[in-house]
Amino acid sequence: MDPQYWHWLVFGMALIIAELFVPSFTIFWFGLGALAVGGLIWLTPTLSLTTQLLLWALFSAMLTAFWFLVMKPRMVDKTRAGMSREALLGEVGQVIRVPDGERRGLVRFTKPLLGSDEWSFICDEPVRVGDRVQIRDVSGNTLVVATKTNK
Repeated sequence: MDPQYWHWLVFGMALIIAELFVPSFTIFWFGLGALAVGGLIWLTPTLSLTTQLLLWALFSAMLTAFWFLVMKPRMVDKTRAGMSREALLGEVGQVIRVPDGERRGLVRFTKPLLGSDEWSFICDEPVRVGDRVQIRDVSGNTLVVATKTNK
């Protein structure tokens, strides 16, 4: 007797639940492959056991490859969150608001630094909107910057 669709659904759910106990994030894709085979058998119940196993292997391999080759690389954290203070030094940004009296200036970076792409700053030199400045130090939540010189 060939497995019926609900056998594959139960098997798929068991594999997905097993992922809770074996945190490799690969068993999950085999479980989804089994659920896909269960859905196909529900639509076309005349599939042979060999075809079912072949489809399960194919779906599982495709889903696993899709995860590791396409989705996982896109999920890499590019915000530089958790960077040390020393890694910030020397980064260059563009002034979007100049310091005015007690109000601090605002600088924007092309890549977020420590989770934010805009930071308040203080500068000993006069700056204008659009000037490029370089981080020299960090004082609390404020950057100490100097104008960027092109050499």
